[in-house]
Amino acid sequence: MPADKRERSVLTTPDLVLLSLLAERPMHGYQANLELERREVRDWAAISKPQVYYSLEKLARLGLVRESPSDDAVAGPERQVYATTPRGRAALAEALDREDWTTQRERPAFLTWMALSWQARPGVFDSQLRRRAAFLRKELAREQATLKSILQEVGHGFHEAVWMVTLTISQFRTELLWLRRLQHTHRQRAPARHPVYSGETKR
Repeated sequence: MPADKRERSVLTTPDLVLLSLLAERPMHGYQANLELERREVRDWAAISKPQVYYSLEKLARLGLVRESPSDDAVAGPERQVYATTPRGRAALAEALDREDWTTQRERPAFLTWMALSWQARPGVFDSQLRRRAAFLRKELAREQATLKSILQEVGHGFHEAVWMVTLTISQFRTELLWLRRLQHTHRQRAPARHPVYSGETKR
């Protein structure tokens, strides 16, 4: 497989986010970073500021974005404006066909903590549940404000940003209800009654 095809087949999340963003309108790296911050993209996609510039160079090398005329170009290469090419849109569409987008499970740190929590000191379980609930309430309020802002910008409820934020809001609300129940029942926690370990023979 030629080097550019091999590189294109491993487009990263930052690459795909930028291809989508630059398909809307041409931007330079600084503008792209500002727009990613405005849309709070880093809440759902890991893309740092340095990655934006690295991805732009990579995508330009692969012919997936092209330089676009702009008065900002005289300010230097970091202000070079890029737009997604037809090849870039095709590569993005192909990447969005992959099955793995729909078959991944998240590994939240809170679930890891929950699995290990039976070893915590007395009182820590209670305090950590309160911390988690406080965090979720804060994030829920932030997402509700974000949703209001999105609806003002797009003018209707049938937009991917609306669907994403309403899903997040639903998840936060569901976990808050679950935490409330757990705060009332966790003192009944008990070890497994019929533990089975790998390699053991049942009697």
